[in-house]
Formats: sequence, structure tokens, C-alpha cells
Amino acid sequence: MKKVLSFALMATILFAGTNCQAQEKKKPASPPMSVTETLKSGAVVSINYGSPSVKGRTIGKDLEPKAGQVWRAGANDATVFETSKDLSIDGQTLPAGKYSLFVISGDDKWTVIFNKTWKQWGAYEYKATDDALRIMVKAGKAKPFAESLAYTIDKNGKVNMMWGDHEISFKAK
Repeated sequence: MKKVLSFALMATILFAGTNCQAQEKKKPASPPMSVTETLKSGAVVSINYGSPSVKGRTIGKDLEPKAGQVWRAGANDATVFETSKDLSIDGQTLPAGKYSLFVISGDDKWTVIFNKTWKQWGAYEYKATDDALRIMVKAGKAKPFAESLAYTIDKNGKVNMMWGDHEISFKAK
């Protein structure tokens, strides 16, 4: 009886260990990514986001953003934009702090939204009344094609978002 119990215990431990290792090796479909830069002004700006991949799908049809709809500007949790100091974006002040970053796509212009509720899943509970700042930006074509969503920030405060063949940018001072 002791041998049977010992065998069952060992088998359970081995199975649990193997199962945990298999789960650790699986890469998430939209891995978490982040980019941080210290601007010339001394402000530290960071963007944390889930990075989905196009995988042969069509943005606007099979993938977000869909025209006229609020999108979390990433995957999973809403994208988080954080600044250590007040910024001037498109001539408007964005106070230091954390914000969820949303976009609404259009043909040639997109709306970029900084929302005070930074901790939220997707855009399901997005409320425009919590917006800290909205700006309009010109939409362009990403070159080369961005298979995975990517953000960049340079020292001059230029923030870029590249997604498929879409690219938008704004300047944070």
C-alpha cells in the first residue's frame, strides 16, 4: 500500500512539474511591451502595452481599430501612458501622472485620447467624461509594415505608434 501511495505521489509531482514547464514556454499571443524615454525637458515618459500581431488579418475589418470606435491602442489591458512631469501635447497641458491611451481611427486623422482611468481592461468601460486630453493627429503609412504593434519615443518627445500599415505620431514637450 505504501508503494502505491508513494508511486501516486511521485506521479502527481512529475505531472504537475511537467505541466508548469509547458505553460511557462508558451508565448502570449499579445506579449506585454514597454518603451521609456527621458525627454530633453527631463520628463520621463513611458508606454506599457500589449503588442498584438496582424497575422494576415485586415486592420479595420478583422482587427482593431475599427473606424469611429474607441480602441485601447494595444491588446489586453488598456495601454498606459505615464509621464513624470507635466507635458505640452498639441498646445494643451497633460499633467504628470498615469493615463490609459485610446485612439479612434479615421481615414486621414485619428483622435488620441489620454484618459484618467489608467487601470482598465480594454475599452469596455471607457468613459469620455474621464478624458484628461484629446488631440487630433494626421494618419500616415507605416514603412515598413509593422507586423506587431510598436511604440517609439525619442528624446525630442516624438511619440510614434506603428500598427500594420498605419502610423500616427504626436509631440510631447
